[in-house]
Amino acid sequence: MSRTDSMSIKVGTSGYSFADWVGPFYPACVAKGKMLDFYVQHFSTVEINSTYYRIPHPAVMRNIERKTPDGFEFIVKAHRSFTHDRAGLDQSTPEFLASVTPMAETGKLKGLLAQFPSSFRFNDANLDYVTSGAALFAPIPLFVEYRHDSWLDPSVKTAMQQAGIGYCNVDEPRLAHLLPSESAATTDVAYVRLHGRNGSHWWSGGPLRYDYSYSDQELQEWAERMDLLREKASKIYVFFNNCHLGQAVKDAQRFLQMMAR
Repeated sequence: MSRTDSMSIKVGTSGYSFADWVGPFYPACVAKGKMLDFYVQHFSTVEINSTYYRIPHPAVMRNIERKTPDGFEFIVKAHRSFTHDRAGLDQSTPEFLASVTPMAETGKLKGLLAQFPSSFRFNDANLDYVTSGAALFAPIPLFVEYRHDSWLDPSVKTAMQQAGIGYCNVDEPRLAHLLPSESAATTDVAYVRLHGRNGSHWWSGGPLRYDYSYSDQELQEWAERMDLLREKASKIYVFFNNCHLGQAVKDAQRFLQMMAR
């Protein structure tokens, strides 16, 4: 029996529209507007990360949704006004929610991802701010990713569980104050993002931060973590964010093969 027989495990990538995926994944002749058409032949879910930088018009999200088959699932990244600026929410939140309405109306929008920066550290006020997101974006489920290990405080997961906010497990370089890999779930949906382990370029940012290819052993470690997560959740999302040169799709496909064994 495969690991996917007894529960729903959705595997995809963090974004899909990358020029450097042409060749490693997309055919050489593919037009940018046809990338999603090709992607959905291989995966049943995707994170939309571009919404962090700019809130799109609802028509843009409607066009994206129409390219996907029934049963396809989206997770959309929250706009930076919530996670990084933490200001102007009275204006940006209604605009953001309107933009994702076409996906929500079809039932394909399964959640929002709020990725906070490493400068956003645990304290009571900041935890209250995080949990306020549940009501701010309701009824859309919210998942939260932290980038500083101060959020390992035991009160964090308890508060998230009480607020109905999902905890994002990460795989990233073993550097000071980054979070370790965990197998945690604060709702009945578990969430995992694999960023790669390129520690030499992590703090410099840019595409090289995500220049990493997982070994079979590293992927197998996460395959085994799925067994731990399915004891805590009825569904698991796994997104590969090591997007440089198409490594995310290659690793996601290899991971799916492992899960099918």
